[in-house]
Amino acid sequence: MPAPTDPGPWDFWIDRGGTFTDVVGRAPGGALHPLKLLSENPGAYDDAAIEGIRRLLGGKIAPARIGTVKMGTTVATNALLERKGERTLLLITRGFRDALRIAYQARPDIFAKEIVLPEQLYERVIEVDERLRADGSVERAPDAAAIADALDAARADGIGAVAIVLMHAWKNPAHEAALARLVRARGFGQVSVSHEVSPLVKLVGRGDTTVVDAYLSPILDRYVARVAAALGATPAGQPGPTLQFMMSSGGLTAAERFQGKDAILSGPAGGVVGMVETANDAGFGRVIGFDMGGTSTDVAHYAGSYERAFDSEVAGVRIRAPMMQINTVAAGGGSILHADPGRFRVGPRFGRGRPRTGLLSPRRTAQPDRRQCHAGPAAPGILSPCLRSRSGSAPRCGRRAREIRRDRAD
Repeated sequence: MPAPTDPGPWDFWIDRGGTFTDVVGRAPGGALHPLKLLSENPGAYDDAAIEGIRRLLGGKIAPARIGTVKMGTTVATNALLERKGERTLLLITRGFRDALRIAYQARPDIFAKEIVLPEQLYERVIEVDERLRADGSVERAPDAAAIADALDAARADGIGAVAIVLMHAWKNPAHEAALARLVRARGFGQVSVSHEVSPLVKLVGRGDTTVVDAYLSPILDRYVARVAAALGATPAGQPGPTLQFMMSSGGLTAAERFQGKDAILSGPAGGVVGMVETANDAGFGRVIGFDMGGTSTDVAHYAGSYERAFDSEVAGVRIRAPMMQINTVAAGGGSILHADPGRFRVGPRFGRGRPRTGLLSPRRTAQPDRRQCHAGPAAPGILSPCLRSRSGSAPRCGRRAREIRRDRAD
């Protein structure tokens, strides 16, 4: 651990993952000090990033000793993968309540007999009686009084975020701006407005991005505020620590400008930049990155230039925002195995760096067959690799059953 009396400010680079947090501190003399912590360890500290800085500074955070803190975080990524964002209400032009659900009527599996629509992030819809023409002229002004009771009911039910998406609002934002003032006056903490979040043509892309922003921004804001308060962070150009966050595009932004729509691949984007720089130092200009964390697995490709996308889909959610071209799967080293009817599944829930037994529900845990299992009886507390069939009618393991069928065929 570095000496706590080192003069001058320290700089910190932090990767806050779902399971582990990595902190690299650079002392005033230029020496680098790495540190790895569990992202969640309630019995020891409240936040891993803050704890890492505290330890590297000798046990106490002094804002005067902190220069710049640059962080990539999977807080928004994990909230999206696990569907643990803020409860969200959608306000949309009357007649278009299902527009985001129907979307582009894409069928990824053209021969599927059962079409399973993606899960929507919003839980309630209020249609607004208003209409703008394609050129931005007003055909019908919004009737604010007609939705006041519905807004109050949603707030009383505990919904805290609102996404406002009106037809042609990118051309004329007046109606959305008026509704935003009304919604904020009703006590909603997060109000995302499409002409601010994604001021571009096309209702579906603009609407999807606005909903994502409303769903994730409150989670992100609470985390950023907690870190900034602990560090005594100040805006860039003012005396005190400067706090910056990695965006999905691979660039950095000030903490106060960090939004949900830009944070989905914050952590993975930092990994891509690190992968490329490391590969270049080793003399490789073409590289494939595979990053399995405790929560998710990310795969990226580099062939001389960063690959970015503007229209992306992450965890089944469409987003229109610049981001690194990264494929993310909601399964990692710490993902929880659980039994669904007829199959075992991996993730998206994960153990959060706290190893424990009994992850399977007692009512849904398959029972090992200890009579005709090729692997023998399992050790106490460990599930046998061979499981009795769901019906219980075939008391033998799957491998043994295949052997018997093969013998009969011969």
